[in-house]
Amino acid sequence: MLRLFKLLILLPVAALLVLLGVANRQAVTLFLDPLNRLEGGMSITLPLFVLLFAVLALGVMIGSVSSWFAQGKHRKAERLYRRERDALVKECATLKAQQPPASAIARV
Repeated sequence: MLRLFKLLILLPVAALLVLLGVANRQAVTLFLDPLNRLEGGMSITLPLFVLLFAVLALGVMIGSVSSWFAQGKHRKAERLYRRERDALVKECATLKAQQPPASAIARV
């Protein structure tokens, strides 16, 4: 169900991005030094769709990194719970090994 939902959302978005890239093939100049714009010192001329896709990819990476940092406390808690579970499983196995057999308990 989730896979179908992702497909229904991502397919139109992908089609829209392809159409946007085809429609915006003209070259634009990106000025990297806004104070020295007239001399054209630090500028790059490239197709607009390349710039749009680069900004989109940068946004996805920044979002991924911020999400990863935001979930750090949950990952830390999961590690703590996993260690606690392992210690409890080990303790349970030790106690089961120390327990007398059921037949010995029945005779008492």
